[in-house]
Amino acid sequence: MLKNIFLFIFLSVLTFSNNLEQKSQAYIASFNTLRLGKGEKDYAHLAKSIEPFDIIGLVEVMNKKGLYKLLSEVEKISNSKWGYEISPYPVGTAEYKEYYAYLYKKDKVKFIKSEGFYPDVNDDFIREPYGATFKIDNFDFTYVLIHSIYGKKVSQRQFEASKILNVYNYFQNLDPIENDILIGGDFNLAANDSAFENLLNHKDNIIFALDPSIKTTIGTKGFANSYDNIFLSKKFTTEFKGRSGALDITKEDYIKTRKEVSDHLPIFIIVDTEIDDD
Repeated sequence: MLKNIFLFIFLSVLTFSNNLEQKSQAYIASFNTLRLGKGEKDYAHLAKSIEPFDIIGLVEVMNKKGLYKLLSEVEKISNSKWGYEISPYPVGTAEYKEYYAYLYKKDKVKFIKSEGFYPDVNDDFIREPYGATFKIDNFDFTYVLIHSIYGKKVSQRQFEASKILNVYNYFQNLDPIENDILIGGDFNLAANDSAFENLLNHKDNIIFALDPSIKTTIGTKGFANSYDNIFLSKKFTTEFKGRSGALDITKEDYIKTRKEVSDHLPIFIIVDTEIDDD
């Protein structure tokens, strides 16, 4: 019950708070949109699930048409104009491929550049992670998205999780001085799984932002698993003060939400972005 209250409290904060403090904060989210662009979707509900955030990384984007339709719907209900970035091509297997994408409020977020796909020379990932760099006030960051394998065995998921260390290092090293790297998406594992141990022991003091006790997938009778999260470095991303959450979009109608919207909740972090006067 307390977890549900937590989710609804954040819904109120995100939707209705217009105080001055919010202007120096940014809400950065991740969302598995469940085959966006395929099948029957309630795009109005999807748009309401996305609009509270300043930037949201999307996985399971099946085609550009679905993303454009979602962009159109969110602009209908928003006071902001929205921009988008989508990976240049979908990744996956011959039978199943998906895009990575970002939607962001153009009056708050500046798109800097695409950083491209992680060069997966050893074929460690079923879908190579993708990154793009953005800036909000003085906070510039590279947001890497990943949709990990589900597979037939947990060991397959754990293998991919163990290789995310290499993904972090690759994108971090694109900047010779420092780089704020956020790695978000659907990991199909809880972030405290032992497979992430090497990532969490990195010298850059990497942490997961969302408490794994918060369930982020939607079952037929309630919330099920903690598969969605955002990893970041406490050494570099000092703008993150520990505030994070998951947005309950179900209205306690889990079956309908799974069918018409997604079987995942959007999850988010809050970062401080106050512009220095110096």
